[in-house]
Amino acid sequence: MGLASRAGDWTFKVFTAGLGVATTYLAATFSVNVYRGLSWHNTQSVTTFSSNSMAEQVKLLRCKQEQLKACDSRALVVLLK
Repeated sequence: MGLASRAGDWTFKVFTAGLGVATTYLAATFSVNVYRGLSWHNTQSVTTFSSNSMAEQVKLLRCKQEQLKACDSRALVVLLK
């Protein structure tokens, strides 16, 4: 019974060590992914329409939705700024 007891102890120790390694790996990759996500989020641009009238804003949004089909040159110039 001494041999079986030792084998059980070693099995438990190996299992516990594996859980520790997995936890450490997941914690490290989680931190890296949070950093990457925040970096990505901060690089996203925000389009502001502070100087355009409401009609121009609607026209520009429609241009974007229609993939810039049939938009006049003024709308394209404002959109591409």
